[in-house]
Amino acid sequence: MTARSGPVVLVGCGRLGSAILEGWLATGAVAARDIIVLTPSDKPAADAARAKGARINPPLDALAGVHAVVLAVKPAMWRAAAAPLEGHLGPDAVVVSVMAGVLADDIASVLGRPVARVMPTTAVAQARGVAALWSLDVRARAAAKALFMPIADVVGLDAEDQMDPATAVAGSAPAFVYAFVKALARAGATQGLAPDAAVRLARGALRSAGAGLETGEDLDALIGRIASPGGTTRAGLDAMAAAGDLDRAAEAAVEAAVQRAKTL
Repeated sequence: MTARSGPVVLVGCGRLGSAILEGWLATGAVAARDIIVLTPSDKPAADAARAKGARINPPLDALAGVHAVVLAVKPAMWRAAAAPLEGHLGPDAVVVSVMAGVLADDIASVLGRPVARVMPTTAVAQARGVAALWSLDVRARAAAKALFMPIADVVGLDAEDQMDPATAVAGSAPAFVYAFVKALARAGATQGLAPDAAVRLARGALRSAGAGLETGEDLDALIGRIASPGGTTRAGLDAMAAAGDLDRAAEAAVEAAVQRAKTL
């Protein structure tokens, strides 16, 4: 993202909006001087951006030359947040939504601009996120890629109805993984580890697993590198497979998240 593309407006600076903002500033994906943040309340990330030259809650006339508007508000609040922007955006502006469950056509009907939908993880703050992307519009899709490729692995989707499962598998899944790590720590404590030691070991295991994933190696190959035949890891994997609990838990979590996205 360069200054020549024009300013970018971030509408909403909650957890995800703040993570996006922090990632842009950390990587230079968007220069601070090209960032406009619209937020109804003070946020540490917005304050930090202001200190670097970003504009926070300027008059809406400042939006006339913006390149893209990133909608990062709660889905239930998006119409109230978007309505004031209508009539202030220039003809070349596109909209990038990071809101779960809100259809592109609904957003376009309010703002009258091409829309791309993106679902990033909050690890975009550290430029280590993953983001699902869908849009029928070439310009909106290109703008979304430019905004998120420096801070995430951008995965293109073939259809908008894939956004809800993508949200569950990526956007929600880090919390599912943390919950599993917490369960592992509890299981370790049950087997005699001190609780603090069990937590540290389980957290360290997640870091180790993440390092393996960074290699891009096939998942079965990564499992095979650890789970030797007849070993302790294989015994644990076989136990999970026999019970079916892991698959059932994953399926239930993803299905529940997808169904919830449909009601937002």
